[in-house]
Amino acid sequence: MKRQALTMQDALNTAKMLSEALPYLQRFTGAVVVVKFGGNAMGDDEAMAEFARDIVLMRQVGVNPVVVHGGGPMINDMLTKLGIKSEFVRGKRVTDKATVQVVEMILSGLVNKRIVQAIMDAGGRAVGISGKDDDLMVCEADDPELGFVGRPIEMNVQVLRDLYRAGIIPVIAPVGTGMADNETFNVNGDTAAGAIAGALQADRLLLLTDVPGVKDADGNVMTQITPEEIRRMTAEGVISGGMIPKTETALMAIEKGTRAVTILDGRIPNACLLELFTDHGAGSQIRSTAPRVKPHSRG
Repeated sequence: MKRQALTMQDALNTAKMLSEALPYLQRFTGAVVVVKFGGNAMGDDEAMAEFARDIVLMRQVGVNPVVVHGGGPMINDMLTKLGIKSEFVRGKRVTDKATVQVVEMILSGLVNKRIVQAIMDAGGRAVGISGKDDDLMVCEADDPELGFVGRPIEMNVQVLRDLYRAGIIPVIAPVGTGMADNETFNVNGDTAAGAIAGALQADRLLLLTDVPGVKDADGNVMTQITPEEIRRMTAEGVISGGMIPKTETALMAIEKGTRAVTILDGRIPNACLLELFTDHGAGSQIRSTAPRVKPHSRG
């Protein structure tokens, strides 16, 4: 590899950062970290490549990353091109058979394989699957009025363990299978990531979004929050809109055994590395009131 022209101070700063990262690298060796990837970064080639490099670095230093992705904007584009009109009930898209076929095509095909290729290009090993493979995510209808929108009720995550134990990064499209008649269900990406993290009893669930994190009543981002605070802030209306399903996912994952969940801004360069391997952290971390483990001050 060709050497870059760095000043001595730049080189010293880099070496210092690597040295200071050692306790965090040791802390997360062997840890399972589920990462929900979505938002604007998915449509940007440079952001996709940076995300892939971060995931490969995590794998290289002994972390077991499991990637779950969304793809809403790509689905919307394809539905428009195909002339499939969407109906909405209480602000949520009704997913009929025609729509769910497009969802599966875009998520399991276009988006999933694009992320897999980016990880491969960064020097990693990745395999793309959906929640239908090996009955990873068995669902029932979340709301009959919404059609084929699913809620996971049975998780079979051994296939994910087999992959990451073999040094392969699983990349999962949030499409699930039904209990009968080979139904296909579209599952919210955050919901799928939370269900997978809970079933794996992951050390971390990182929900990458397009916002800095959970804000308090004064508009300040809260770096650490307990489930009790989440429930209180939701009841008071402080947490509202699109943040509600994300915090609900976090609570569900923690109840199922995930050690901590961080809602963080995926637009920040190297957001995952900042959260895991520095004392600064990123976004809002939600965890139970159990004592935190040193040396990572955020748990």
